Amino acid sequence: MKKKVYFHALKTDLVKNSNNKLFLAILIALIIGVTMGGIVHYKYPESTVTFSENIKLLGTIFIRLVQMIIAPLVFCTLVVGIAKMGDMKMVGRVGAKAMIWFITASLVSLLIGMVLVNWTAPGESTNITLAETTSASDLLNQTSAFSLEVFINHVVPRSVFESFAQNEILQIVIFSIFFGVALSTLGKEGDLVISFLDKTSKVVLKMVGYIMWVAPLGVLGAVAAAVANYGFEVFTLYAHYLLAFMAGIAVLWIVLLTVGYIILGKRLWELLQRLKTPILIAFSTTSSEAVFPKMVEELEAFGCQPKIVSFTLPLGYSFNLDGSMMYMTFASLFIAQIYDIHMPIEKQLTMLLVLMLTSKGVAGVPRASLIVIVATCSMFGIPPEGIALILPIDHFCDMARSMTNVLGNGLSTAAIDKWESKREENLLTNS
Repeated sequence: MKKKVYFHALKTDLVKNSNNKLFLAILIALIIGVTMGGIVHYKYPESTVTFSENIKLLGTIFIRLVQMIIAPLVFCTLVVGIAKMGDMKMVGRVGAKAMIWFITASLVSLLIGMVLVNWTAPGESTNITLAETTSASDLLNQTSAFSLEVFINHVVPRSVFESFAQNEILQIVIFSIFFGVALSTLGKEGDLVISFLDKTSKVVLKMVGYIMWVAPLGVLGAVAAAVANYGFEVFTLYAHYLLAFMAGIAVLWIVLLTVGYIILGKRLWELLQRLKTPILIAFSTTSSEAVFPKMVEELEAFGCQPKIVSFTLPLGYSFNLDGSMMYMTFASLFIAQIYDIHMPIEKQLTMLLVLMLTSKGVAGVPRASLIVIVATCSMFGIPPEGIALILPIDHFCDMARSMTNVLGNGLSTAAIDKWESKREENLLTNS
């Protein structure tokens, strides 16, 4: 027994040291990326485009490696989680708790963005020209007004193979829930399938460990390309915008961490220690999706039940993007301020509710936040081409909102797991 405890402790220490080394490697890559990008932008401006396109490929390789395993990981873990729950009442209960958390967190995030942009009014003190809007042409072409048809098309899969091929997480979740529920009704006949998917998910998680060591190169490429393109002057030009946005992110973090501390107590700091690497990767690569597999690994290592993690986390990636939600109200109203368009409070609250719906209709779409902002601006009489005004700084804002998305999903999963664990303990005590 003592040997088992010793080897478990040794394994935990090795994993912890490995995570610390990865965290340090990513930090070093971040610094090198900023330095390289700065040198190219200021010393060799004629090479900026070529350098950015080439160095960005490092980030593309990392993101594509992660995307390669997201669909099988979501499917295997979610199906196994539901099948092992057995009790469909538990599936419904956990799903209901998750959705209540997600809706509440989304509304709070949207409200924080609305309050901050009205209070600081960065659009009234940011000196940017309204003339150049051609950079937004691609986004404008991608955007269609929100409708029930758009929402249904994005939620209900037409073909599970198409959903897997395009990494449509929400659609994969829908199919996995149906598959898992059906599998759980087979009893012992389904054990072979459950065992196969369980072992497959463990193989995929093993692959996560290998892929994460490519993260420093991905970080270097993404950051170097962004800095080489825009340089550091962009921070001066958008100083008011960035300060107001960062204040909003800080407020949102305080709210999330306060709620997390109320629910988890001192274990919150242990959770943050677990999430530090996923948060840094999301910050550096501007992709919260890129750390989904690592999040599964870290939340299970934190002590969350695999069946809760596999059910709640994929839902969170579709419905619980707190940083992106805050940015949507902030950016939409910022564009209105730039164009000197007055938005009365009742119109802003209506916009908030519309954003709540439209954001769910494009879950999993590349640059989803910007597409939702364009669609919302069109609805409320704000020139949608105004999105071009925030594109130069969007990459850096995306860094902050991506890491906030990761924090929000980590906290929601840990909180729901604690509520379920406490409920099970109470049932055992009373029985």
